[in-house]
Amino acid sequence: MLRYRRSLIGPFWLTLSMGIMVGSMGLIYGELFNVEASSYLPYLTIGLLVWGLISSCLSEGCQTFIESHWLILQINVSLFMFPLRVIWRNFIVFLHNAVIYLIIVLIFGIKITWIALIAIPGLLLVFVNALWCAILLGMLSARFRDLPQIVTSLLQIAFFATPIFWRANLITTKIVVAANPFYHFIELIRAPLLGEAPALISWAVVGAVTIIGTGITFLFFRRFRRRVAVWV
Repeated sequence: MLRYRRSLIGPFWLTLSMGIMVGSMGLIYGELFNVEASSYLPYLTIGLLVWGLISSCLSEGCQTFIESHWLILQINVSLFMFPLRVIWRNFIVFLHNAVIYLIIVLIFGIKITWIALIAIPGLLLVFVNALWCAILLGMLSARFRDLPQIVTSLLQIAFFATPIFWRANLITTKIVVAANPFYHFIELIRAPLLGEAPALISWAVVGAVTIIGTGITFLFFRRFRRRVAVWV
């Protein structure tokens, strides 16, 4: 967090920005959807927190090797260090932003039950997938420099197509939600924190994405890892 050196509140500026977003979107969309703040704000808060984690890992994952090209070219170091650095940085940011959820819990007196513990393996699965995405996207972006812009554009579309500030039951075409992997990753964390068990389909989709994505990344990394130094 060197970018926040000499700043008054340091990285908590990220928390403040997220808090303002949650508050403003909560007021506006709460009125549009005609729902009570006590039920909508926790839903929105968790959705934005997890989405922020996922989108940051993906967008920054594209720069995994590009931003560290000077180190890759000068020092013989394991390439795994760079995606792990991206994941760790975003994990710290996520912890800062999690303060907003705790504030919402205190304000509305939300009861945390044992079901909330299910969010832990859900969060671990998010980081496992963020790791292989950072490796794969980082290598592809080093080779094809237009990919980061493409990923950024796709994430903007995915934000509005994913039930983050709107609920999945509001759409009649269920396949739009069921086929959206971002929704299932968010639900593995959001549902338990709201006192509900995640649907089996969410576990199935996330499990399939994890296995397939990890396998493809392993094969791609084994085949092209020696070319990363040339690509960057």
